[in-house]
Amino acid sequence: MSSPQARQKARARALEYLFGLEFTQDEWRGGFAAYWETFDSKEAVRIYAELLVQGVFELRAQLDAGIDGALTNWTPERVGRIERNILRLALYEMTSVADVPPKVAINEAIELAKGYGSDDSPAFVNAVLDRLKDAKLRESTA
Repeated sequence: MSSPQARQKARARALEYLFGLEFTQDEWRGGFAAYWETFDSKEAVRIYAELLVQGVFELRAQLDAGIDGALTNWTPERVGRIERNILRLALYEMTSVADVPPKVAINEAIELAKGYGSDDSPAFVNAVLDRLKDAKLRESTA
């Protein structure tokens, strides 16, 4: 298990890598090793980032469907690439990483939005993820 600080760094690296894939449309594994050569990161950061990138890449269609279903007053096309990837990462953690509580995934996504998105990104990310968390809670109690 990696530390919260390592996971925070891993989320940022995963976001950067996934964002880059938006422009290349490459298979995720193609440049992953080379990407890590540019960073002096601990192994725990790389391992968790790889878990996130692989999970988001493999479940992208399902994650996007969930995100699109949680949008209000927005069309899927209006969601920026950074925001979409932040949402994908958080939703992946909320649904597929057992030891990350939804509240932590949401808070971390908001922090990523503050660092990488526009001024409106944190509120947007928070609103969408809150809707997804509420829907997830309804599913688990149904």
